[in-house]
Amino acid sequence: MKITSRKSGFTLVEIMIVVAIIGLLAAIAIPNFVRARKSSQTNACINNLRQVDAAKQQWALENGQKSTAVPQDADLQIYLGRGDAGSLNTVACPLTPTAVGSASYTYNAVGVAPQCKNYDAVQHPASLN
Repeated sequence: MKITSRKSGFTLVEIMIVVAIIGLLAAIAIPNFVRARKSSQTNACINNLRQVDAAKQQWALENGQKSTAVPQDADLQIYLGRGDAGSLNTVACPLTPTAVGSASYTYNAVGVAPQCKNYDAVQHPASLN
């Protein structure tokens, strides 16, 4: 009886094919992930702008302000959350997460839509206009 020992494993060609397939999939997937991230950051910023605009409108309505009045951080804080516990920390542009409130957004007058300070028509087109 003849006993043969056979080494099992992958050949170099098989490993190269697997690496090439993984590289191809990465080349397809990474640009889509980057595009999806930009899109979600822009959508988050637009939603924050909507919150700020709603807070401005409510502040103006409750305090009898004209459309030319410009609110400050303290004026809008109570309208951005649950009553007196409202917080500007929930309203920050995703491109500058450490900057909140007026550091991320320009509130403008009540009759004018707020603007993101990171607005860029190509890279970050977050706008309510």
